Amino acid sequence: MVKCLSSTDMGGVKLNYEIRDCIDAGTEYCPCHLAETGDCIICSQLSGKKFCDCINWKGVCIYQEYVWNKEKSKTGRRIYSCKISKKELVEKNVVIFDIAAPHELVKNLVHPGSYVFLRTDKTSQFYDVPISMMDVDMEENILKVAIEIKGIKTKSINMLKEGDNILVRGPYWNGDLGLRNIYKSREGTSIIIARGIGQAPMVPVLKKLYANGNKIIVIMDKGKYKDIFIKKYLDMCNCTVIECNTLQSGGLSEELKNKITRLMENEKINLIHCAGPDILNYKVLEYIEDKVDFSCCNNAKMCCGEGVCGACATRYKGSRVKKLCKVQIEPKYLFEGRRLI
Repeated sequence: MVKCLSSTDMGGVKLNYEIRDCIDAGTEYCPCHLAETGDCIICSQLSGKKFCDCINWKGVCIYQEYVWNKEKSKTGRRIYSCKISKKELVEKNVVIFDIAAPHELVKNLVHPGSYVFLRTDKTSQFYDVPISMMDVDMEENILKVAIEIKGIKTKSINMLKEGDNILVRGPYWNGDLGLRNIYKSREGTSIIIARGIGQAPMVPVLKKLYANGNKIIVIMDKGKYKDIFIKKYLDMCNCTVIECNTLQSGGLSEELKNKITRLMENEKINLIHCAGPDILNYKVLEYIEDKVDFSCCNNAKMCCGEGVCGACATRYKGSRVKKLCKVQIEPKYLFEGRRLI
Protein backbone atom coordinates (compact mmCIF):
# COMPACT_ATOMS: atom_id res chain seq x y z
CA MET A 1 0.00 0.00 0.00
CA VAL A 2 1.29 3.42 -0.92
CA LYS A 3 1.55 5.85 1.99
CA CYS A 4 1.53 9.53 1.22
CA LEU A 5 0.38 12.29 3.58
CA SER A 6 -0.33 15.81 2.45
CA SER A 7 -2.03 17.79 5.18
CA THR A 8 -3.36 17.40 8.70
CA ASP A 9 -5.36 19.70 10.94
CA MET A 10 -3.93 19.81 14.47
CA GLY A 11 -5.03 22.28 17.12
CA GLY A 12 -6.54 24.58 14.51
CA VAL A 13 -3.21 24.82 12.69
CA LYS A 14 -3.08 23.28 9.24
CA LEU A 15 0.11 21.34 8.66
CA ASN A 16 1.03 20.95 5.04
CA TYR A 17 4.00 18.75 4.31
CA GLU A 18 5.17 16.02 1.99
CA ILE A 19 5.95 12.41 2.73
CA ARG A 20 7.57 10.69 -0.21
CA ASP A 21 7.44 6.99 -0.92
CA CYS A 22 9.36 4.67 -3.20
CA ILE A 23 7.18 2.53 -5.43
CA ASP A 24 9.67 -0.37 -5.21
CA ALA A 25 10.26 -0.31 -1.43
CA GLY A 26 9.56 -3.68 0.16
CA THR A 27 9.28 -5.50 -3.17
CA GLU A 28 11.54 -8.18 -4.63
CA TYR A 29 13.46 -5.42 -6.43
CA CYS A 30 14.48 -3.63 -3.21
CA PRO A 31 17.18 -2.61 -2.42
CA CYS A 32 18.01 -1.39 -5.91
CA HIS A 33 21.08 0.19 -7.51
CA LEU A 34 20.44 3.44 -5.64
CA ALA A 35 21.38 1.72 -2.37
CA GLU A 36 24.86 0.95 -3.71
CA THR A 37 25.62 4.64 -4.29
CA GLY A 38 24.02 6.06 -1.13
CA ASP A 39 20.98 7.44 -2.96
CA CYS A 40 18.19 5.28 -1.51
CA ILE A 41 14.88 7.18 -1.44
CA ILE A 42 13.63 5.59 1.80
CA CYS A 43 16.51 4.24 3.93
CA SER A 44 18.47 6.86 5.88
CA GLN A 45 21.55 4.64 6.27
CA LEU A 46 21.66 3.98 2.54
CA SER A 47 21.36 7.67 1.76
CA GLY A 48 24.34 9.00 3.70
CA LYS A 49 23.15 9.13 7.32
CA LYS A 50 24.72 7.23 10.22
CA PHE A 51 21.50 6.35 12.03
CA CYS A 52 18.15 4.70 11.33
CA ASP A 53 15.55 7.28 10.34
CA CYS A 54 13.52 5.86 7.46
CA ILE A 55 11.12 8.43 6.06
CA ASN A 56 8.40 5.88 5.32
CA TRP A 57 8.48 2.49 7.02
CA LYS A 58 7.27 -0.32 4.74
CA GLY A 59 7.52 -3.21 7.20
CA VAL A 60 10.85 -4.32 5.75
CA CYS A 61 14.29 -3.07 6.79
CA ILE A 62 15.92 -2.07 3.52
CA TYR A 63 19.34 -1.76 5.13
CA GLN A 64 19.12 -5.29 6.55
CA GLU A 65 18.05 -6.62 3.15
CA TYR A 66 21.07 -4.87 1.66
CA VAL A 67 23.44 -6.46 4.20
CA TRP A 68 21.89 -9.90 3.73
CA ASN A 69 22.36 -9.53 -0.01
CA LYS A 70 26.14 -9.06 0.51
CA GLU A 71 25.80 -5.27 0.18
CA LYS A 72 24.59 -5.49 -3.38
CA SER A 73 21.35 -4.52 -5.08
CA LYS A 74 18.72 -7.13 -5.78
CA THR A 75 18.35 -8.56 -9.27
CA GLY A 76 16.49 -6.07 -11.46
CA ARG A 77 13.58 -6.54 -13.82
CA ARG A 78 13.76 -9.28 -16.40
CA ILE A 79 13.50 -8.86 -20.15
CA TYR A 80 10.86 -11.23 -21.56
CA SER A 81 10.64 -12.32 -25.17
CA CYS A 82 6.91 -12.18 -25.94
CA LYS A 83 4.75 -12.55 -29.03
CA ILE A 84 2.33 -10.10 -30.62
CA SER A 85 -1.01 -11.90 -30.88
CA LYS A 86 -3.00 -8.98 -32.32
CA LYS A 87 -2.28 -5.59 -33.88
CA GLU A 88 -5.02 -3.04 -34.50
CA LEU A 89 -4.71 0.41 -36.04
CA VAL A 90 -7.38 2.52 -34.29
CA GLU A 91 -6.29 5.98 -35.47
CA LYS A 92 -3.85 7.24 -38.08
CA ASN A 93 -0.96 7.19 -35.57
CA VAL A 94 -2.37 5.02 -32.77
CA VAL A 95 -1.96 1.26 -32.71
CA ILE A 96 -3.13 -1.24 -30.10
CA PHE A 97 -1.07 -4.38 -29.48
CA ASP A 98 -2.16 -7.55 -27.70
CA ILE A 99 1.02 -9.17 -26.36
CA ALA A 100 1.09 -12.76 -25.14
CA ALA A 101 3.32 -12.78 -22.03
CA PRO A 102 4.26 -15.12 -19.17
CA HIS A 103 1.74 -15.26 -16.34
CA GLU A 104 4.32 -14.14 -13.75
CA LEU A 105 4.66 -10.84 -15.63
CA VAL A 106 0.98 -10.39 -16.44
CA LYS A 107 -0.19 -10.80 -12.82
CA ASN A 108 2.12 -7.99 -11.70
CA LEU A 109 0.72 -5.49 -14.20
CA VAL A 110 -2.95 -5.41 -13.23
CA HIS A 111 -2.75 -2.38 -10.94
CA PRO A 112 -3.21 1.32 -11.81
CA GLY A 113 0.10 2.87 -12.79
CA SER A 114 1.59 -0.31 -14.25
CA TYR A 115 3.84 0.00 -17.28
CA VAL A 116 6.61 -1.79 -19.16
CA PHE A 117 9.47 -0.98 -21.52
CA LEU A 118 9.07 -2.30 -25.07
CA ARG A 119 11.43 -2.72 -28.02
CA THR A 120 11.95 -5.02 -30.97
CA ASP A 121 14.34 -7.94 -30.71
CA LYS A 122 16.36 -6.41 -33.57
CA THR A 123 17.26 -3.24 -31.65
CA SER A 124 19.47 -2.42 -28.64
CA GLN A 125 18.26 -1.34 -25.21
CA PHE A 126 18.58 2.30 -26.32
CA TYR A 127 15.26 1.71 -28.09
CA ASP A 128 13.36 0.85 -24.88
CA VAL A 129 10.17 2.92 -24.70
CA PRO A 130 7.95 3.08 -21.57
CA ILE A 131 4.32 2.20 -22.32
CA SER A 132 1.47 2.13 -19.78
CA MET A 133 -0.85 -0.83 -19.53
CA MET A 134 -4.26 -0.24 -21.08
CA ASP A 135 -5.63 -3.61 -20.01
CA VAL A 136 -4.51 -7.02 -18.76
CA ASP A 137 -6.16 -10.39 -19.29
CA MET A 138 -4.90 -12.76 -16.59
CA GLU A 139 -6.84 -15.74 -17.94
CA GLU A 140 -5.38 -15.51 -21.45
CA ASN A 141 -2.08 -13.93 -20.25
CA ILE A 142 -2.42 -10.96 -22.57
CA LEU A 143 -1.03 -7.43 -22.14
CA LYS A 144 -2.90 -4.75 -24.09
CA VAL A 145 -1.12 -1.48 -24.84
CA ALA A 146 -1.96 1.54 -26.99
CA ILE A 147 0.98 3.29 -28.63
CA GLU A 148 0.99 6.70 -30.25
CA ILE A 149 3.47 6.58 -33.14
CA LYS A 150 5.65 9.68 -32.82
CA GLY A 151 9.41 9.06 -32.82
CA ILE A 152 12.15 6.59 -33.67
CA LYS A 153 11.36 4.16 -30.84
CA THR A 154 7.62 3.89 -31.46
CA LYS A 155 8.11 3.77 -35.25
CA SER A 156 10.40 0.75 -34.86
CA ILE A 157 7.77 -1.03 -32.76
CA ASN A 158 5.06 -0.17 -35.28
CA MET A 159 7.00 -2.11 -37.93
CA LEU A 160 6.22 -5.33 -36.05
CA LYS A 161 3.41 -7.58 -37.25
CA GLU A 162 1.16 -10.16 -35.65
CA GLY A 163 3.20 -13.23 -34.75
CA ASP A 164 6.45 -11.25 -34.36
CA ASN A 165 8.46 -11.28 -31.14
CA ILE A 166 8.71 -8.20 -28.94
CA LEU A 167 10.92 -7.65 -25.89
CA VAL A 168 9.13 -6.61 -22.70
CA ARG A 169 10.97 -5.36 -19.60
CA GLY A 170 9.01 -5.09 -16.38
CA PRO A 171 7.00 -4.90 -14.26
CA TYR A 172 7.02 -1.20 -13.31
CA TRP A 173 4.35 0.57 -11.28
CA ASN A 174 4.85 4.33 -11.01
CA GLY A 175 2.81 5.37 -14.05
CA ASP A 176 0.31 7.25 -11.87
CA LEU A 177 0.90 9.68 -9.01
CA GLY A 178 -1.44 9.86 -6.02
CA LEU A 179 -2.10 6.11 -6.07
CA ARG A 180 -3.22 6.20 -2.43
CA ASN A 181 -6.11 8.47 -3.39
CA ILE A 182 -7.25 6.04 -6.08
CA TYR A 183 -7.27 3.05 -3.74
CA LYS A 184 -9.11 4.80 -0.91
CA SER A 185 -11.89 6.20 -3.13
CA ARG A 186 -14.91 4.00 -2.45
CA GLU A 187 -18.70 4.13 -2.77
CA GLY A 188 -18.77 7.68 -4.10
CA THR A 189 -18.57 9.65 -7.32
CA SER A 190 -15.23 9.87 -9.13
CA ILE A 191 -14.31 12.12 -12.05
CA ILE A 192 -11.78 11.12 -14.69
CA ILE A 193 -10.54 13.79 -17.10
CA ALA A 194 -8.75 12.32 -20.12
CA ARG A 195 -7.19 13.86 -23.20
CA GLY A 196 -5.81 12.20 -26.34
CA ILE A 197 -3.62 9.14 -25.73
CA GLY A 198 -4.35 9.57 -22.00
CA GLN A 199 -7.40 7.39 -22.70
CA ALA A 200 -5.19 4.30 -22.55
CA PRO A 201 -3.53 4.60 -19.09
CA MET A 202 -6.82 5.74 -17.53
CA VAL A 203 -8.43 2.32 -18.12
CA PRO A 204 -6.81 0.52 -15.11
CA VAL A 205 -7.80 3.50 -12.91
CA LEU A 206 -11.31 3.36 -14.32
CA LYS A 207 -11.61 -0.36 -13.58
CA LYS A 208 -10.25 0.05 -10.04
CA LEU A 209 -12.65 2.86 -9.20
CA TYR A 210 -15.55 0.86 -10.63
CA ALA A 211 -14.53 -2.21 -8.60
CA ASN A 212 -14.55 0.03 -5.50
CA GLY A 213 -18.23 0.80 -6.04
CA ASN A 214 -17.88 4.31 -7.43
CA LYS A 215 -20.11 6.10 -9.90
CA ILE A 216 -17.73 7.34 -12.60
CA ILE A 217 -18.04 10.47 -14.68
CA VAL A 218 -15.56 10.73 -17.54
CA ILE A 219 -14.81 14.10 -19.12
CA MET A 220 -13.30 13.17 -22.45
CA ASP A 221 -11.27 15.37 -24.76
CA LYS A 222 -10.47 13.42 -27.91
CA GLY A 223 -7.81 15.98 -28.82
CA LYS A 224 -6.68 15.34 -32.38
CA TYR A 225 -8.32 11.91 -32.50
CA LYS A 226 -11.53 11.17 -34.39
CA ASP A 227 -13.01 8.66 -31.96
CA ILE A 228 -12.89 7.44 -28.37
CA PHE A 229 -10.98 4.17 -28.70
CA ILE A 230 -11.74 2.95 -25.14
CA LYS A 231 -15.52 3.12 -25.56
CA LYS A 232 -16.03 -0.53 -24.61
CA TYR A 233 -14.40 0.06 -21.21
CA LEU A 234 -16.55 3.13 -20.61
CA ASP A 235 -19.66 1.05 -21.37
CA MET A 236 -18.43 -1.85 -19.22
CA CYS A 237 -18.03 0.44 -16.19
CA ASN A 238 -21.36 2.26 -16.77
CA CYS A 239 -19.61 5.61 -17.11
CA THR A 240 -21.33 8.90 -17.72
CA VAL A 241 -19.29 10.38 -20.58
CA ILE A 242 -19.08 14.12 -21.20
CA GLU A 243 -17.17 15.21 -24.29
CA CYS A 244 -15.43 18.51 -23.74
CA ASN A 245 -12.52 20.60 -24.95
CA THR A 246 -10.20 20.75 -21.94
CA LEU A 247 -7.46 23.22 -22.94
CA GLN A 248 -7.64 26.65 -24.49
CA SER A 249 -4.86 29.26 -24.92
CA GLY A 250 -2.53 27.50 -22.47
CA GLY A 251 -5.15 27.16 -19.73
CA LEU A 252 -8.32 25.29 -18.88
CA SER A 253 -11.25 25.97 -21.14
CA GLU A 254 -14.24 27.75 -19.61
CA GLU A 255 -16.32 24.76 -20.65
CA LEU A 256 -14.21 22.42 -18.50
CA LYS A 257 -14.16 24.82 -15.55
CA ASN A 258 -17.94 25.08 -15.61
CA LYS A 259 -18.39 21.32 -15.77
CA ILE A 260 -15.99 20.70 -12.87
CA THR A 261 -17.67 23.38 -10.74
CA ARG A 262 -21.15 22.04 -11.47
CA LEU A 263 -20.18 18.46 -10.69
CA MET A 264 -18.48 19.43 -7.41
CA GLU A 265 -21.58 21.37 -6.37
CA ASN A 266 -24.07 18.64 -7.27
CA GLU A 267 -22.16 15.42 -6.53
CA LYS A 268 -20.15 14.14 -3.59
CA ILE A 269 -16.88 13.83 -5.46
CA ASN A 270 -14.24 11.66 -3.77
CA LEU A 271 -11.56 11.86 -6.48
CA ILE A 272 -10.57 13.69 -9.64
CA HIS A 273 -8.12 11.73 -11.78
CA CYS A 274 -6.45 13.49 -14.67
CA ALA A 275 -4.97 11.56 -17.60
CA GLY A 276 -3.39 14.10 -19.88
CA PRO A 277 -0.32 16.31 -20.37
CA ASP A 278 1.30 18.03 -17.38
CA ILE A 279 -0.25 21.37 -18.29
CA LEU A 280 -3.72 19.84 -17.95
CA ASN A 281 -2.83 18.03 -14.71
CA TYR A 282 -1.39 21.22 -13.21
CA LYS A 283 -4.23 23.51 -14.27
CA VAL A 284 -6.93 21.14 -12.97
CA LEU A 285 -5.07 20.73 -9.66
CA GLU A 286 -4.73 24.51 -9.40
CA TYR A 287 -8.42 25.01 -10.17
CA ILE A 288 -9.82 22.59 -7.58
CA GLU A 289 -7.59 24.04 -4.80
CA ASP A 290 -7.30 20.94 -2.56
CA LYS A 291 -11.08 20.68 -2.30
CA VAL A 292 -11.03 17.04 -3.40
CA ASP A 293 -8.48 14.23 -3.62
CA PHE A 294 -6.50 14.20 -6.85
CA SER A 295 -4.40 11.77 -8.86
CA CYS A 296 -2.86 11.98 -12.30
CA CYS A 297 -0.73 10.17 -14.84
CA ASN A 298 3.04 10.43 -14.45
CA ASN A 299 4.43 12.17 -17.52
CA ALA A 300 8.09 12.00 -16.50
CA LYS A 301 10.55 11.21 -19.27
CA MET A 302 11.81 7.72 -18.49
CA CYS A 303 14.70 5.78 -19.95
CA CYS A 304 15.86 3.13 -17.48
CA GLY A 305 12.99 3.00 -14.96
CA GLU A 306 15.49 2.33 -12.16
CA GLY A 307 16.43 5.88 -11.09
CA VAL A 308 19.91 5.58 -12.57
CA CYS A 309 19.93 7.32 -15.95
CA GLY A 310 18.63 10.67 -14.71
CA ALA A 311 16.09 11.12 -17.51
CA CYS A 312 13.23 11.30 -15.01
CA ALA A 313 15.12 13.44 -12.47
CA THR A 314 13.14 16.62 -11.77
CA ARG A 315 14.73 19.49 -9.87
CA TYR A 316 13.09 21.61 -7.19
CA LYS A 317 13.96 24.58 -5.01
CA GLY A 318 16.72 23.90 -2.50
CA SER A 319 18.62 21.68 -4.94
CA ARG A 320 16.21 18.82 -4.30
CA VAL A 321 15.90 16.13 -6.96
CA LYS A 322 13.05 13.65 -7.34
CA LYS A 323 13.52 10.54 -9.45
CA LEU A 324 9.99 10.29 -10.78
CA CYS A 325 10.32 6.73 -12.08
CA LYS A 326 10.44 5.62 -8.43
CA VAL A 327 9.17 8.43 -6.17
CA GLN A 328 5.46 8.17 -5.38
CA ILE A 329 4.07 11.52 -4.21
CA GLU A 330 0.87 13.51 -4.00
CA PRO A 331 0.48 15.22 -7.38
CA LYS A 332 0.54 18.73 -5.88
CA TYR A 333 4.14 18.14 -4.80
CA LEU A 334 5.00 17.28 -8.40
CA PHE A 335 4.53 20.94 -9.32
CA GLU A 336 5.15 22.81 -6.05
CA GLY A 337 8.63 24.38 -6.01
CA ARG A 338 9.53 22.81 -9.34
CA ARG A 339 12.40 24.44 -11.23
CA LEU A 340 11.61 25.02 -14.89
CA ILE A 341 15.20 25.91 -15.88
